[in-house]
Amino acid sequence: MTLDREAAFIASVPTGLLIGGQWRDASDGGTFDVHDPATGEVLATLASATSEDALAALDAADKAQAAWARTAPRERAEILRRAFDLVTERAEDFALLMTLEMGKPLAEARGEVAYGAEFLRWFSEETVRDYGRYLTTPEGRNKILVQKKPVGPCLLITPWNFPLAMATRKVAPAVAAGCTMVLKPAKLTPLTAQLFAKTMLDAGLPTGVLNVVASSSAAGISGPLLADSRLRKVSFTGSTPVGKRLMADAAQNVLRTSMELGGNAPFIVFEDADLDAAVEGAMAAKMRNMGEACTAANRFLVQESVAAEFTRKFAAAMGALTTGRGTEPDTTVGPLIDAGARDDVHALVTAAVDAGATAVTGGSPVDGPGYFYRPTVLANVPNDAAILGQEIFGPVAPVTTFGTEEDAIRLANATEYGLASYLYSRDFNRLLRVAEQIEFGMVGFNAGVISNAAAPFGGVKQSGLGREGGTEGIAEYTTTQYIGIADPWAAKEGRKS
Repeated sequence: MTLDREAAFIASVPTGLLIGGQWRDASDGGTFDVHDPATGEVLATLASATSEDALAALDAADKAQAAWARTAPRERAEILRRAFDLVTERAEDFALLMTLEMGKPLAEARGEVAYGAEFLRWFSEETVRDYGRYLTTPEGRNKILVQKKPVGPCLLITPWNFPLAMATRKVAPAVAAGCTMVLKPAKLTPLTAQLFAKTMLDAGLPTGVLNVVASSSAAGISGPLLADSRLRKVSFTGSTPVGKRLMADAAQNVLRTSMELGGNAPFIVFEDADLDAAVEGAMAAKMRNMGEACTAANRFLVQESVAAEFTRKFAAAMGALTTGRGTEPDTTVGPLIDAGARDDVHALVTAAVDAGATAVTGGSPVDGPGYFYRPTVLANVPNDAAILGQEIFGPVAPVTTFGTEEDAIRLANATEYGLASYLYSRDFNRLLRVAEQIEFGMVGFNAGVISNAAAPFGGVKQSGLGREGGTEGIAEYTTTQYIGIADPWAAKEGRKS
């Protein structure tokens, strides 16, 4: 695709705020720019929502809530299924848009389209399976009726790293449950959410059910919405510090919260592992999205007897990758999201090397335009190095060693985070033993990619609370109501209930 065709395509994407089914400018006329991280150039200029616009979006969601909650589950399901079909038909458009605004290679962007679309299909199927129950009390005198109801208007805040999948993972279960929404996409990558919102309208989603307020001011959107008693839930994916602030604000109105926060995933390789398979899994777990993923392997813990061989093979695979703009056919590693992200990654690498680590491959930014960083493997990383204690969010793999199974468990748990983890061993009993002892919400057995729409995604400790996907995903958007029913046989049999 030529640059002219790219520009023409970008121009076809809505740039306004979606409020009550209408695309409109910000109330104060404000705008913000979206940049291509491969070049630093401006891709598009979007309306920047104000606090007034955020409340207008909540007005629209609140007005639509009652009718939407009464909409038949099958009708909601069919809308989601049509949305799945439309996203699939428009896969190349979504993939190109994500590559341009986020940087990932087209092949990866196509993978995200398939992954993101699957939430629409999965929850279209779950919509009609949100069961309640009817039963007799234990003493046999009365009846219990339990029903699930939509929690109400929701604020959905999505991150920049998976612009489509993070939107579908939140919007789809909200639609399935009968909730209306205000979606706040990340200011770095809002274009994909704009196209997705248009697609949801094309699929027949009623006016006001989904409202989208992109903005250069996250606090200007979340603050007034969280303070408004009409809002009943907030779902956030992003950093732990921001999640904590949102939870504190949400507590004032006792809002339902779903928080998918930071990660520090250990990738543990035991001496009996298939090392070639472990390297393949390490590449998938580390380099998906250029390492800019909360599930990315952040620490490679390798048993001492195989550490040298694993590191050599891993470094060879990382060194063979090609950095470049995601639209180029040979590119396997795109840019980081902005200059600050690249500088933060390099600072961690520099500090690790200063502390005694060795850069086996990579270890520096790429000269020229854009925010590229060379795929990097660090060996001999001290266990107290800063790079092992925080999310790297880049194409850097620090390798450290352990002696025993107990050592591996201790090192894996030596973090405040608990999202994803990866274990490689041929001994299934060992895998089960370790999984029971490590403090992570998700564990991969000899697998480097474990996210799936049918699985409950989420973490423990400071990686958040709640689950997205799976049968658990829709429960995050419902509330349980119990109705006690007087004994229906009492009058017939002439006795007191």
